[in-house]
Amino acid sequence: MKKLRMMEQNFLTLEEGCNKYLDNCRARNLREGTINHYKQSYTQFYKFFGKDMLISNIDESVYQKYVVFLRETLHNDVSINAYLRDFITTMHFLMREGYLPHFRMQAIKVDRTNVETYSEEELFALLKKPNIKKCSFTEYQCWVMTNFLFSTAVRQRSLMHIRIKDVDFDNNVVHVTVTKNRKSLIVPFNDTLGNILKEFLKFRQHQTTDDFLFCNAYGQQLIKSTCYHMLYEYNKRRGVETTGIHRYRHTFAKQWVLNGGNVVSLSKLLGHSSLQITQNYINLLVSDVSKEVSTINLLDKKSEHHSYLSIFLLTILRQREKPQRRLP
Repeated sequence: MKKLRMMEQNFLTLEEGCNKYLDNCRARNLREGTINHYKQSYTQFYKFFGKDMLISNIDESVYQKYVVFLRETLHNDVSINAYLRDFITTMHFLMREGYLPHFRMQAIKVDRTNVETYSEEELFALLKKPNIKKCSFTEYQCWVMTNFLFSTAVRQRSLMHIRIKDVDFDNNVVHVTVTKNRKSLIVPFNDTLGNILKEFLKFRQHQTTDDFLFCNAYGQQLIKSTCYHMLYEYNKRRGVETTGIHRYRHTFAKQWVLNGGNVVSLSKLLGHSSLQITQNYINLLVSDVSKEVSTINLLDKKSEHHSYLSIFLLTILRQREKPQRRLP
């Protein structure tokens, strides 16, 4: 028989408990995207528990039944763990608030999969400049964005919020003010990308430097869906079936490792909050990288068989290894 604890009986429902956590997220000023992510996860909770289930009725055995339910309905360990993490986070909040006693919850074990990257052939196709006398502005801008993403490895959200005034051509850096961890970044770029951006601004038809660097067909700020579909169509026209803005970060990290870049510099460039995050990132690349390491000989300085991509990448690496000039 369980001993009685000093805990008031409560009649808080699961929906009410989830809403309390969303209010807590808003009080902590979390991004709206994060809050919407939790809302989407909660719809999965309600399918199993129901909105009116009392929080006090949730215990370890109920949690285990929820795990089994997800495994029977989703068949995707990564997605299952995403829902479980959100559930655990929400329940831990309610535990701290005293709505239910502490009990053990664990996510399931997931086999790590290789990080998806663009191949050198795909990058060669994507980075080939279109004929600016014949192509549309959208196609030309997609080419510029592709060069920008591969050169800077910024996230999609950061890309959409970069304004023209954030690009400093005097110091060859771009100020990234919107990031995942809300810490601004100063990302260096090489002269190749600098010249591409200077030419692009001649066609951008911006009103002021407060305008966003990349825009939709009407000159307004890009939204996530528009940005994705523009690049999806661009890739498809170039014969590249795979599309993914984050794939450029993966590709950059992979090429950085293959060309001997150090982890500390990579961590700073990717805007990671710790070296451990970067190391985990690299671990996912190792199996894929090991297949190609034997084909790369950085000691052979006299090789005349450098592809366009290799030259472009090595230019980026050299530029980023240089100490940054102090800004006025």
